[in-house]
Amino acid sequence: MSKNTSSSEFRQLDVDQYNEDNFREEDGEVTLPAGIDEDTVINLLNKGEEQEALRLLLANAPSASKGCNEQAKDLALSLVMKVLLNKSINKTKMDEIIGQLDQSLLDVLMKYIYRGFENPSEGSSALLLQWHEKVFNVAGIGCIVRVLSDRKRV
Repeated sequence: MSKNTSSSEFRQLDVDQYNEDNFREEDGEVTLPAGIDEDTVINLLNKGEEQEALRLLLANAPSASKGCNEQAKDLALSLVMKVLLNKSINKTKMDEIIGQLDQSLLDVLMKYIYRGFENPSEGSSALLLQWHEKVFNVAGIGCIVRVLSDRKRV
């Protein structure tokens, strides 16, 4: 006949640990690398090396789950916005800069563009829309989907 199923001894996996109320994201220590600071970025911008400044910031972006070292994220955002909103970057230079970035860096750039939309400053929205269009033309709709579905924020 059938066995008594009121016993929970058969349960090998604790399914309650996957309940959303019990889920905790892993928190890690996030800081900007020591070699990246405002002076380094400004020196690169003064030399006309916007592409190198942007690549350096995107490759070392502090991205982790929300709540992790917001000061480092805000500092990185302000530095990226200085590069993106630089008056010396025209549309052809945007194409050149974006063409040199790989897919993962384009995704990080799109994250910063969306974060820049969250806190607009005078005249920044028009330039960010231009960057958005250029990145979208290179990376496609997949870039937007990856950015919007990623839990790690910059």
